[in-house]
Amino acid sequence: MIALRLVRLIESHSEPLSDGLIRKLLKSERTADLRKVPTGELHARCHEIYRNLSAWLMTKTEAEIERVYAHLGARRAAQGVSLSALSWAIILTKEHLWAFLEREGLLEKPMEILGELELLRLLDQFFDRAVYYATQGYEGYLQAHDPVKARVAS
Repeated sequence: MIALRLVRLIESHSEPLSDGLIRKLLKSERTADLRKVPTGELHARCHEIYRNLSAWLMTKTEAEIERVYAHLGARRAAQGVSLSALSWAIILTKEHLWAFLEREGLLEKPMEILGELELLRLLDQFFDRAVYYATQGYEGYLQAHDPVKARVAS
């Protein structure tokens, strides 16, 4: 069971969530390399995650997550974004979402607590896989385009 009310809340607030996340990403020194990425591209990526969260958590297969995030990792490597900045951006995306849920998600019944726990488990699983596959795509890009850097990053 998933806390559908919370997922709908996230999806309905995807625009302000994305805007807030972009501000955090561009302000943080840990993600300074993301300033190399066009702001519109960053916003589109953030908005897509939040707007389609139910699909990411419930209908997308691991192969789809792998495809999307391996491509994202390779794209960020090509843009000169460090692997640590890419990883922190994904972590910050999850933390930003959790902070929103803490502010907005009011529990009323024991069944809602179970639903929220299931949602949190699915969120963790999704973002953990996103980090892994983005890293894999990043390393694949380096291996194909700069084998010396690939050996250093390993």
